Amino acid sequence: MLEHIQIRDFTIIDQLELSFKRGLTVMTGETGAGKSILIDALGLILGNRADPGMIRHGCQRAEICAEFSVKPGSTAATWLSQHEFDHLDECLVRRTLSQTGRSKAYLNGRIISLNQLREFGGLLIDIHGQHEHQSLMQLEKQGEILDGYADNGDLLKKLISSYKHWNSLEQQLEMLRQTNEERNAKFELLKYQVEELDNLDLAAGELQELDEQHKRLANANRLRLEVQSLLEQLHDNDEHAVARQLSQHTTALERLTEVDSKLTSASVQLNSISLQLQEVASDLRHYLDQLEIDPEQLKSVEQRLSDIFDIARKHHVSTQELTTLHQTLKQELSELDGFSVRAEQIEDEIKVAEEKYHRYALKLSENRKKAADMLVCHVNQKMQQLGMPHGFIEICFMPIKKQPSPSGLEKIEFFVVTNPGQPLKPLTKVVSGGELSRISLAIQVSLSDKVSVDTMVFDEVDVGIGGGVAEVVGQQLRALGKNRQVLCVTHLPQVAALGEHHFQVNKKSEQESTRATIIELKNRSRIEEISRMLGGIKITEQTRAHAREMIARAEHIK
Repeated sequence: MLEHIQIRDFTIIDQLELSFKRGLTVMTGETGAGKSILIDALGLILGNRADPGMIRHGCQRAEICAEFSVKPGSTAATWLSQHEFDHLDECLVRRTLSQTGRSKAYLNGRIISLNQLREFGGLLIDIHGQHEHQSLMQLEKQGEILDGYADNGDLLKKLISSYKHWNSLEQQLEMLRQTNEERNAKFELLKYQVEELDNLDLAAGELQELDEQHKRLANANRLRLEVQSLLEQLHDNDEHAVARQLSQHTTALERLTEVDSKLTSASVQLNSISLQLQEVASDLRHYLDQLEIDPEQLKSVEQRLSDIFDIARKHHVSTQELTTLHQTLKQELSELDGFSVRAEQIEDEIKVAEEKYHRYALKLSENRKKAADMLVCHVNQKMQQLGMPHGFIEICFMPIKKQPSPSGLEKIEFFVVTNPGQPLKPLTKVVSGGELSRISLAIQVSLSDKVSVDTMVFDEVDVGIGGGVAEVVGQQLRALGKNRQVLCVTHLPQVAALGEHHFQVNKKSEQESTRATIIELKNRSRIEEISRMLGGIKITEQTRAHAREMIARAEHIK
């Protein structure tokens, strides 16, 4: 459950701290006040995409911290345990945004990836957005709703995996079934390319060795002259060699140590340097003895490098990729060479993959049809409560002829009747905006029993609804809050009055800056806000009395 949130320099919020409780919490405010800012902040806590434009104007960074309590044994607690987090009964999620576009996420002080944040955030909060009812117009979304209700997540993953495997095998077989002429032409080309790379015989590490060898041979004269000069200056010049002068200084310092033993350490170090210098001179002499000036060898190395680069250019790859290319071409040649054997193998594999796919698909269809009956029953009941006494939906299954399909054996489509005497028609074609909002809310409330998260957020899901239906919406949301935490952004006084906790969003403009604040309303201030929502430029005592009556009536709801 969301216990506490801190927001700093996010959109038009400079500093904000809020604490939350279980039950239904409503958030209200005038149009344009920024009622959805908190929802946007929670979205970032759940791993939504961040944008520098979300940072308050004139600031360099924004930060959102949210504290959650976690039920022992819940999926969120299990996730924390699996990822080796301490304090499984609580967690602190922090998200930072910077003007550079970089965003960081932390969980209990440990930095985590956005993928991890999305995965974990989905176990904490379930957000239903302002335009969620519009997504109902998409057939894909209708299928997702039913599969979510049926808990088909794991089965769908298996189905999609088996679909991809089956599809891949079919593509491989189709490739093998190219005409003999095409296959033979490809075989001859591959054979020539493989022989060319065989003849090149590029060994592992050879290219680097050739580069080093070429650099050494091409600069052999310079290397000899400069190393000889260095050796002469260090050691071989009898009068001015560094080694001779260092030896003299070493001897002098050794004599001084007889006078003062405190110079012993310096004397030992200087003597060590003298010995090291002799070793350097010895190494340089050995290098000169081994150094080759061989124009023929240089020519041979350059030719070898030229051959390698020519073949790499021919195949449009880098020289480092030639070895991998060689192996790939040999594999393709081998596959073409063993065409008939491989074709039979793939045909056998396709049979196995097809059986596996259909096993998952049939189980998925069975689950969907069982869940559809229950979902339809729940949604129809809620629709009638939401002012559609003659309305009902049905879920239809239309076979997909082209198989395999990542969706299973059928397409799912919601059909609806909104008025008596009308035939069933696709949901996408018949409903008005208000009807769609109510159907969407009926579905969301029905799905809530399947949601294991402790916090549900509804962002103006009551759009297009009014009158007595609005009060029923509030009652449904309040009922949801009996066993969990429900946050609802609303513009309806009927819904706001049913809140157990009430926050108001205000926006203030001061000179060149705009700032949003969120305050908790109680008693008189709450009556004033609901009176404002009831309408009218001027709030009257009659309006206040109506607001008090609505709040009092809500307090008697168990």
